[in-house]
Amino acid sequence: MTWNSKTHSSAFKEGFYPFSSLFLIAGSGNYPLLLAKAARSAGIENLSIAAFEGETDPHLADYATKITWMRVGELGKLLRAASESGASAGMMAGQIAPKNLFQLRPDFKTLFILAQLKERNAETLFSALAQELLKIGVTLLPATTFLEEHLASAGLMAGPKPSKRQRDEIIFGYQIAKEVSRLNIGQTVIVKKGTVLAVEGFEGTDATIRRGGALGNGAAVMIKVSKPNHDMRFDVPVIGLHTLITAKESGITLIALEASSTLLLEEEKMKQSAHHLGITLWGIEKSDPSASS
Repeated sequence: MTWNSKTHSSAFKEGFYPFSSLFLIAGSGNYPLLLAKAARSAGIENLSIAAFEGETDPHLADYATKITWMRVGELGKLLRAASESGASAGMMAGQIAPKNLFQLRPDFKTLFILAQLKERNAETLFSALAQELLKIGVTLLPATTFLEEHLASAGLMAGPKPSKRQRDEIIFGYQIAKEVSRLNIGQTVIVKKGTVLAVEGFEGTDATIRRGGALGNGAAVMIKVSKPNHDMRFDVPVIGLHTLITAKESGITLIALEASSTLLLEEEKMKQSAHHLGITLWGIEKSDPSASS
């Protein structure tokens, strides 16, 4: 079926997807698995998957029409798999471990793309990939497609109602996190009593939580946001059960997420676990971070 960005966005909101084939680029974690299940439930008949050795969950093969395994950096192989899939729509889900990015063994196609980039970061690399996919007729969709109903909502989502002090921490931390993300450093900060305890860097969210929680000695607040002009095709802020457990072990008592921009994996289980662990899940309204709906 022929479709374009103007027509598919409104269709998605109604739960209708004007294609039956999908090419999924799958990294690590539960995200690709949950996405594959949701895509199948939404009527995707042909699901072709590009999987990475040492990263992608092998169980993803259970949902694939075809799965192609490759090393990180084999862009030529990825593009061939996309072309052979026959799909006009593609998605990216999951992450690649930083250590594997440093151990990258690029093929000729990857080297050619890298040589054309003035800056080499996730945003420029993924944008270049999107352009290469578009050349062979595959349009990358927002990474929240099929999972829109699991985006964080504004206000209290689970756990104890935040105190006035905690709401002040949320507003303070939100301003810091947005500035840090604007500088392309990270998207998560840990704060306590108006002090920034940890800022996410290359080490990732879990390490930031542990570092900030240890410095906070209990009752610290975590804030996770999207970047300004965030490209939802490549890097959707995500938290899951593992994030909650890490937060509890580290002394984080409240997790604030940007509403409509952060994906909750296994949402119902997360909310139940938040209640059980005594951790507040709070959605920040972008237009008014101080809102207490």
